Amino acid sequence: QVQFVESGGGLVQPGGSLRPSCAVSGVAFSISAPGWYRQAPGKQRDMVALITWNDEIIYDASVKGRFTISRDIAKNTVYLQMNNLKPGDTAVYYCSLAYKGNVYWGQGTQVTVSS
Repeated sequence: QVQFVESGGGLVQPGGSLRPSCAVSGVAFSISAPGWYRQAPGKQRDMVALITWNDEIIYDASVKGRFTISRDIAKNTVYLQMNNLKPGDTAVYYCSLAYKGNVYWGQGTQVTVSS
């Protein structure tokens, strides 16, 4: 059974930083493809950042240069370092994991950027 523990969201002022993390269990993390998505109220869930099967990293254009995705295989954890946050980044952020033909989702963590 795949399980997620997401943390690290919160309220931050514009220009601030946050680093959500997502610890995963129940999979061989080293052969999975993790990512982060976000969903703002009334909008669809969109990709933010991905680490593909061949370790390519992909970012949405709106976060490129500000966000960095990384993973620690020894800790089965994926991170999203978010810098220079903007009000438009406000959303629920979801960890995702592609593994053996399936995609699994974390429970989400709220990120609010407001002064």
